[in-house]
Amino acid sequence: MYPEGPNFRGERVSWSSNPLDSRGRIFEEGGSPTRSPFQRDRDRIIHSGAFRRLKHKTQVFVYHEGDHFRTRLTHSLEVAQIARSLSRFLRLDEDLAEALALAHDLGHTPFGHAGEDALSEVMAPWGGFDHNGQALRIVTRLEARYAEFDGLNLTWECLEGLVKHNGPLVAKEGDLTGVPWAICEYEHVDGLELHTQPGVEAQVAALSDDIAYNTHDIDDGLRAGLFTVDDLAELPLVGPVIREVWDKYPDLERSRLIHESTRRMIDRMVQSLIGETRARLDRYKPETPADIRSLPEPVVALSDDMLTANKTLKSFLFDRMYRHYRVNRMTSQARRVVKELFSVFLEEPECLPTRWREAFAATDGATARARLVSDYIAGMTDRFALDEHQRLFSPYEKNEYLQ
Repeated sequence: MYPEGPNFRGERVSWSSNPLDSRGRIFEEGGSPTRSPFQRDRDRIIHSGAFRRLKHKTQVFVYHEGDHFRTRLTHSLEVAQIARSLSRFLRLDEDLAEALALAHDLGHTPFGHAGEDALSEVMAPWGGFDHNGQALRIVTRLEARYAEFDGLNLTWECLEGLVKHNGPLVAKEGDLTGVPWAICEYEHVDGLELHTQPGVEAQVAALSDDIAYNTHDIDDGLRAGLFTVDDLAELPLVGPVIREVWDKYPDLERSRLIHESTRRMIDRMVQSLIGETRARLDRYKPETPADIRSLPEPVVALSDDMLTANKTLKSFLFDRMYRHYRVNRMTSQARRVVKELFSVFLEEPECLPTRWREAFAATDGATARARLVSDYIAGMTDRFALDEHQRLFSPYEKNEYLQ
């Protein structure tokens, strides 16, 4: 069905995912003469409404704080770039790694982790909220684009990697203890092998996320003035890199110093990942994708010294950035917005937009209705959530629907 060109088979190692051997899609479709199954997965993710909305979903800063800070969309693109480069070097399937990198944040709420924490709190009586479970819900159910099925009808490999990219979800097959409800209710959940390691491309996407997240939060935190370059001097990895750049370019302007340092940090972490991954591959000698999934640990990993440096960096960012009073004020507001929107929509569903109100009326049971409201709020951008809150709670706000 597929041509034998380099875009389809290429020079992959035997233990990478091969689109020619994909386990397929839930709804059978004809193949494409120009794209592999994993290329089609990537393209469907890019064209989805959930992906477009990442443009106005933030990680730390609310959207109006400034145009220079990263959003979920720009972060996802940066993760995809790292994942694709690593996959090419390791001779993996670049398209699958890119698809997983682009999809990994689809389930996030508005306002980053503050929004997720608030939605999880109000959803506690109905199973809570988990962004990975929400991502699966989006790509298998909520995206309504195709004539013959709900969701995006992604390949098994893409769904498995989306759910398990951070590692196995359970200790033994068939045990769903502790698994988010949105994953448990997926009718084909047993087939995702939640007890095994994820495929190697999913492992690459997960580590690419970590590399991008920490280095770029350093960049955003410096640009926001939450800490200074001097504050980073004693941190492992960051401090030595900054001194290295300063020694070579003593008169470098601050913005270039920041970019040059974060660029070098990414390179150091990538080199660490490559070295540790090669060592684990030499140790385990996998021959097939099934071998990768059966191992006691992931094969894609950072070295121990880099893990230590990464942990120290995360601790610094937690204290100096994520808990900075300016960020605390934003997240406090964000939590209130999410909680109050959830409360009013659940108690007064007539305030929901027409399509969601009709769906609410057709839904039976308190749990299902709460989860429908959660779906609506989780899909909002920062800007839309703030606007909805203003329309609902400000007595002086003009109602655009009545103009």
